[in-house]
Amino acid sequence: MAEKENCKLFSEFAPNTMQEWIDKVTVDLKGADFNKKLVWRTNEGFNVQPMYRLENMQDLKNLDCLPGEFPFVRGNKKDNNDWYVRQDIVVEDLAEANKKALDVLNRGVNSLGFVLNGCQEFTKADMEVLLKDICLECVEINFVAGCKKGSILDAFKAVVEERGIAPEKIQGGINVDPLTALTRKGKNCCDKPFENVKVNLEKMAAYKNFKTIEVGGYVFNNSGSSIVQELGFSLAAGVEYLDKLTDAGMKIDEVAPKIRFHFATGSKYFMEIAKLRAARYLWAHIVKAYNPSCDCKCKMNIHAETSEWNKTVYDPNVNMLRTQTETMSAVLGGVDSFTVHPFDDTFECHPSDVAERVARNQQLLLKEESHFAKIVDVAGGSYYIEELTQNIAEAAWKLFLETQEQGGYIEALKKGFVQAAVKATAQARNLAIAQRKENFVGVNQFPNFNEKIDRQLCACIFEPEDETAEGAEIETLKPYRGPAAFEAMRLQTDAFSAKNGRPVVYMFPMGNLAMRKARAQFACNFFACAGFEVKDNNGFKTVDEGVQACLDNKAAIVVLCSSDDEYAGFAPEAFEKLKDKAIVVVAGNPESRPELEAKGLLNYIHVKNNVLEELKGYQVKLGIK
Repeated sequence: MAEKENCKLFSEFAPNTMQEWIDKVTVDLKGADFNKKLVWRTNEGFNVQPMYRLENMQDLKNLDCLPGEFPFVRGNKKDNNDWYVRQDIVVEDLAEANKKALDVLNRGVNSLGFVLNGCQEFTKADMEVLLKDICLECVEINFVAGCKKGSILDAFKAVVEERGIAPEKIQGGINVDPLTALTRKGKNCCDKPFENVKVNLEKMAAYKNFKTIEVGGYVFNNSGSSIVQELGFSLAAGVEYLDKLTDAGMKIDEVAPKIRFHFATGSKYFMEIAKLRAARYLWAHIVKAYNPSCDCKCKMNIHAETSEWNKTVYDPNVNMLRTQTETMSAVLGGVDSFTVHPFDDTFECHPSDVAERVARNQQLLLKEESHFAKIVDVAGGSYYIEELTQNIAEAAWKLFLETQEQGGYIEALKKGFVQAAVKATAQARNLAIAQRKENFVGVNQFPNFNEKIDRQLCACIFEPEDETAEGAEIETLKPYRGPAAFEAMRLQTDAFSAKNGRPVVYMFPMGNLAMRKARAQFACNFFACAGFEVKDNNGFKTVDEGVQACLDNKAAIVVLCSSDDEYAGFAPEAFEKLKDKAIVVVAGNPESRPELEAKGLLNYIHVKNNVLEELKGYQVKLGIK
């Protein structure tokens, strides 16, 4: 009876169309442009609406597929969303690395990544020490090596065979990825890189669940690319491997299942979920074109890690918030394995035990307490995410086709097509960071006013990672951190202050209470990004009172804070009394600015500033080099 009454109740209300909702919102905007006010234009080149409805789903593709079914947009698994919790261990001493591996396995990790930076041959004896007491059938074993990958695989196989373990029980992989090496170094690591790929693939053919080819999409992400570029160029690199190896006589059934895509996950929460769903969808269709024996060969295996591009040195605890949302995006997007970088990984040679523990537990919390491993494709059916998935897929496919028109990934690299695209996006993002349109809490927005770095930091953490090899034949991609420019500037202030005292920026609020408080808060936030000491107060009744307070506090910079129409009244007087004693700045961009400039007031801060360049300018005026 209650159900019938509810149906009757709802039938009395006519459904509203999308246009009716837009019309209603437009009225509430009181004349503001709907598209300019509420529609978000992404770095990927498409618009994101402020609301989505069922009617937005009408033209979307693959909404009728189930989890575990081609084209795997909803995930590779049918009955769970489990993934490997991976921790990477830098191997400097084999025994110590083994000891650490055993320790982290007891703390919830079920995937190990051994980072082998040396170029010496790896022996069976070395591998025995590294893998001592590790149950190879129970955990995923991965190797991240710079060179000598063949000897690592030989040693690994020897240990597996000696223990009598069936090859198909081994899970893991190795980063055989000459295309990423070419992208970062500018030249091939050897004369016949794809022959080496083929040799290693054939060597591990019996190890069905051990991936021997990696596609390093994380390099694009950490170089400042858009999500579409990370995905489009990764797909092009993946196809390069398919083409080269099938041309060499291998079957698609042998090659495709041995490829693992290695992405990085950034802070755009819903976009990152959609990226991984779109990645599987596109890769499935690509592999399908090679006529595999079954659709199961079309699954994309994804390992991902938290992005390094957005991590900060200042206010580093915020990195934990970033990595948590990134982990959630990756897991909800359906990764097969994931690595969370410790929050202090950016500036510490060896991450602290606390940071590594937090990084592990961020995944374990989602898996064991929030049960993210239990439900397949939580995002499925979300109007917003389904739309994002298709938008990203269409844009990435377009870029993939453009790359293929260049002759494929390698030719596109040689022609500079890939580098130019990533560089253009990175430059646009750098400008957005400088203008605070793209924010980093603790760095270019809401800095910790009292934070100081008074210890020596390696200069390399503020510079792009340039691995260009001698004799490089092409321009390389150079991963960098988006907030690094702001941090390098602030570090200069810290270094200057250690010897000369920290420059004081003093607020001079007068007039309209609401405006002076708002602008004083804006100005404090603005100048604290450069590491200056900011001092606020409740305001002054007279100019003389404010001037005296500025002098008493030894202000190097004075910021006049008021409403636009009040500046014309008191700002010239304040300037005349302070101009020889401090740099006088007006908070805002008032209509009276031409008149004020004529009287000598030349400094203004407002929301349209390039904050980075403005602050560098004030550093120069204060003698900070």
